[in-house]
Amino acid sequence: MSGFGDGLDAAVQQAFTRPPPRTAPAQMRYLVRQLKSTREVARMLRVSQRTVERYVKNQIKKPRPDLAARLENEVSKRWQPQIRARARQKAATTSGIVIDTRARIGYTAPIGTTDENRIRHLTVALPPRYAARLFDAQEQGATEQRLREIAAEGLRDVYFQDDGRRAGSLEQVRFTDIEHVEFGL
Repeated sequence: MSGFGDGLDAAVQQAFTRPPPRTAPAQMRYLVRQLKSTREVARMLRVSQRTVERYVKNQIKKPRPDLAARLENEVSKRWQPQIRARARQKAATTSGIVIDTRARIGYTAPIGTTDENRIRHLTVALPPRYAARLFDAQEQGATEQRLREIAAEGLRDVYFQDDGRRAGSLEQVRFTDIEHVEFGL
């Protein structure tokens, strides 16, 4: 299961206009261009500088699985930063974000209501203010738990309370046992 941070990153990556480099040598060359030094790339990936140089020259083509994962992760974090920023800005100001999740969702409400925790599959369009809060929290290094709390607040306001038109006494939404969560812009 991927987490909320990974889901937000994947949603932003849908806005990319060109695919990131696929092969290890191309990814390595891209990182060297970005960081301006084979030494910096080597330090970041926890390999020797010579290893980086050999990838750049196409002398090595197939990395170990752990290095391949680190390489893919570092390239995707840096790929098309302006498009990434534009997509986040649009979601935070005009379009909002869609959350699709299957999780155990319940809520805290006054006695006498049906606040039962149960597995629900929800696809809900959250307004821009929640997209902005999620992206801001992610950029500030928020924990998965904090991102989950923000998403739960959005679900409470939009899905359960219908933007204040019902369930006004609803206090807190519990969002646990997440089977999957995906975001869309």
